[in-house]
Amino acid sequence: MDVQLKRGLLDICVLAAIKDEESYGYQIVKDMKPYVDISESTLYPILRRLETAELLTVRSAEHNGRLRKYYRITDAGLSRIQAFKEEWREIMSIYSFVTKGDPETHG
Repeated sequence: MDVQLKRGLLDICVLAAIKDEESYGYQIVKDMKPYVDISESTLYPILRRLETAELLTVRSAEHNGRLRKYYRITDAGLSRIQAFKEEWREIMSIYSFVTKGDPETHG
């Protein structure tokens, strides 16, 4: 898969993981695990990139004597998810055209 495409998809997956409630790194990895294989070492650069792009905010809070960072999606992050859904419909339409008549795609 194209590296840039995969990077964009992972960004959207991370945003989707926190769209309903704030969360922290390890929990985000656990929430994504049934759908996407992502490690914490891959996740944290994504979180920093999304924070820089103002698609999420970060707050620190003490948990069991340690500081934990909690991530919350912003309105811009929610808008990015919506834009992705619209873009994906177009991509699926193109995929349907490209695979039209291919027996292995049932399209």
